[in-house]
Amino acid sequence: MEITALGLFALDVLHWPFTRSALFATLMLSVLGVVHTEIAVGLERLRRRVTDTPHVDLSSVWTFAGAVLLPPALATIVVLVIFAHQWFRVWRSVEVPGYRHVFSTATVVLACHAAAAVLNYAGSQGLSSLGGPRELITMALAVLAYGTVNTGLVAAAIALSTSTPRPSPAQLLGHWDDNMLELGTLCLGALAALALASNPWQMPLVMAPLLVLHRAVLVRQLEEAASTDSKTGLLNAAAWHSEAARELRRAQRGRTSVAVLILDLDHFKSVNDDHGHLAGDEVLSAVATALRGEVREHDLVGRFGGEEFVVLLPELGGSSDGGIELHAIAERIRHRVSTLSVAVATPGGSLTIAGLSVSVGGAVYPDHGHGIDHVLAAADSALYAAKRDGRNAVRIAELSEMPRQRSSGRR
Repeated sequence: MEITALGLFALDVLHWPFTRSALFATLMLSVLGVVHTEIAVGLERLRRRVTDTPHVDLSSVWTFAGAVLLPPALATIVVLVIFAHQWFRVWRSVEVPGYRHVFSTATVVLACHAAAAVLNYAGSQGLSSLGGPRELITMALAVLAYGTVNTGLVAAAIALSTSTPRPSPAQLLGHWDDNMLELGTLCLGALAALALASNPWQMPLVMAPLLVLHRAVLVRQLEEAASTDSKTGLLNAAAWHSEAARELRRAQRGRTSVAVLILDLDHFKSVNDDHGHLAGDEVLSAVATALRGEVREHDLVGRFGGEEFVVLLPELGGSSDGGIELHAIAERIRHRVSTLSVAVATPGGSLTIAGLSVSVGGAVYPDHGHGIDHVLAAADSALYAAKRDGRNAVRIAELSEMPRQRSSGRR
């Protein structure tokens, strides 16, 4: 990637000399990109307190504007100036590996070349206005080319480096709102290019909506942090209950079913007593990962507190078919937890915690209640039945005909 970007830049340099206006536009875009980073630093410090995302990069406003207006060599210089400044002001302080930042820089350089290629093919390099449908379509295709190349290369790197056998589309391509943010940033970059081409002194006006985008992202991430359990990454109790109630109302309107599982780790107190609370946190995180891996992507998974987890599964059928399927899912989860081996670092060396078990209770709407609290109560009663029967078991509310399976390795 880096060699390709460097080789293209070397070929681009052969097109010297450049016009004075192009050099002025390069200087303005570079300066505004640096100023943008400096203004956003305060927001990024606040972001680092509440989320693992150390920096939200909206610099494509300036890099895409450079791809639209400038020869590729000068557009590459804009990218290098902005990303070099980001490294010294943002990424180095949060200890991001340098090779990752270099890779990101190379992907943006290639994305700029892709956008420029679209404009060149359409005969629109140096586009200064959207005078008609042709120019608008050309700009839209340039946005698409930039975003596709940048996102595609990053997704390929994630796919090659991740330990997950089959990463989800969201892991590779980002969530929907992340992609919409990138699209909005690129559209703002297109407007910035038009402003720079018509009246360069209008360019600072782009900064205000750009900072609004930063604050909008910060608000969303604060909302996510407020609804997420910090130890497991799952929904916390309040957020899960709110989302589950909304899902149940949707099921009521569509006359479909919703199932609920409540899970409780057996004898979890002994893990904390024997190995410490930090080891207990590692166990909770491992169980949460296993639980998330055994249900569908759109199922709601939350931590209710302590060692208790809860899952809402839409559309599993009625009390007969739905109960059987729910029991099978719960058994799969119970078995997965029983096979976990959690490696924990301790002052005395590495430690592996195994032999975990979980008791599970389940219930189905509308058979076991007409509100989320009623269904939860039914599932909770089934959980206590599993506990009374010796733990490490699955029980579904009012479905005594279900097979009673239990592993021999209890804790």
